Amino acid sequence: MNDPIAPGPAGKLMTPGKRPWYREYGEALIVALILALIIRTFVIQAFKIPSGSMEDTLLVGDHLLVNKFIYGTRIPFTDISFLALRNPQRGDIIVFEFPGDKDKSYFQRKDFIKRIIGLPGDVIEVRAKTVYVNGEPYRLPEEVHKDPTLTPPERGSRDYFGPITVPAGHYFTMGDNRDYSYDSRFWGFVPEGNIKGLAFIKYWSWDAEESFPRFSRIGRWIH
Repeated sequence: MNDPIAPGPAGKLMTPGKRPWYREYGEALIVALILALIIRTFVIQAFKIPSGSMEDTLLVGDHLLVNKFIYGTRIPFTDISFLALRNPQRGDIIVFEFPGDKDKSYFQRKDFIKRIIGLPGDVIEVRAKTVYVNGEPYRLPEEVHKDPTLTPPERGSRDYFGPITVPAGHYFTMGDNRDYSYDSRFWGFVPEGNIKGLAFIKYWSWDAEESFPRFSRIGRWIH
């Protein structure tokens, strides 16, 4: 014998015990939000490039994805991480919390994106715009110099810096746009606990000046 069917609100038929549609949609939305939060916190997070310090590797308006588990899964609101797949390597482009914000609240800290140049124990020096790592020139095809002038050592550390040894548990970073990057030459080293992840792909790019997408950059790996 079939179960009885009772009329629901507004004359609709409902089976006994069936939840209202708005409750089902609400629960599905909550589950989706929880999954999105878990993915954002532990797996992949999206970022947008706001400045030109990484030109021409990354342009203003590039949107990228960051692998948040490759260096270890980080526990939210702490500097503790675990299950690292590998350590940060020279040449990696990383997203990290700006070390100068360490005394600010968690929600006030800014995220920076730079390339790792020096690993723990490396000796870093910059002479006439050329970077030396452990006494050897370290040049990258991605680095650019858009200002032909040289800034003497007494006027700043942009073109002449060091030598200095990277302490244990820290990294020395620089922007690819060497003449217009606010990086470790000016504010020091990046503690390993500040690193959020490895930038690996551009999924969208918007040219604000042209008000048009940069289709040639979409879906490109970051090197």
